Amino acid sequence: MPAAPTDALKPRKTPRQARSAATVDAIFEAAIQVLLTDGYAGLTTTRVASRAGVSVGTMYQYFPHKEALLYAVLEDYLEDVVVALDEAAGQLAGKRLAEMSDGLTLAYLDAKMRQMPGARALYVVAAQLETAGLVDDIVRRSDEIIARTLATAADARFDDVDAVTFAYRTMLVGVVRAVIESDGTPAAVAMLRAELPVMCRSYLVASATH
Repeated sequence: MPAAPTDALKPRKTPRQARSAATVDAIFEAAIQVLLTDGYAGLTTTRVASRAGVSVGTMYQYFPHKEALLYAVLEDYLEDVVVALDEAAGQLAGKRLAEMSDGLTLAYLDAKMRQMPGARALYVVAAQLETAGLVDDIVRRSDEIIARTLATAADARFDDVDAVTFAYRTMLVGVVRAVIESDGTPAAVAMLRAELPVMCRSYLVASATH
């Protein structure tokens, strides 16, 4: 279950339990668009409401201020990554290690890239808000999924699956973030999609006992 935000960042209504998911989705999309055009400092709830085609009153039914809105956008984005990993893990359990590695790596990468170019803006959001609890929770849940899946590999075993999981996830997160923050062009993403699975697979195969 996702970590609860601090009181200052709590939405007035939980977005995914709110009466109109379509309205919340429109607000989230508008927030990303305003971030890209106006930056973090230039984003206001009024601008987001206008871009989303909703009234300011409707906006305030969900989010009391821009920090609560942006926290919810970031949480939604990170939750999609965890869900993508979990869905991939369900299909990869018991497979050979190379297939497992490629599947997990591409599931993570595709989920992260789904919001491009907004993903780059969300790194700025994460740096501006009190997100340590949220990020720690996402890391914990991701590691649980990865470790659980690696432990089922048909052709490999790990002496310390938790340590291997930590190194694999750190590699995955660090390389993707470096590319998103420094470039993020279609060419860079294509390079990442070709090379990242090779890097991760090589590490996992080298770390396993057969």
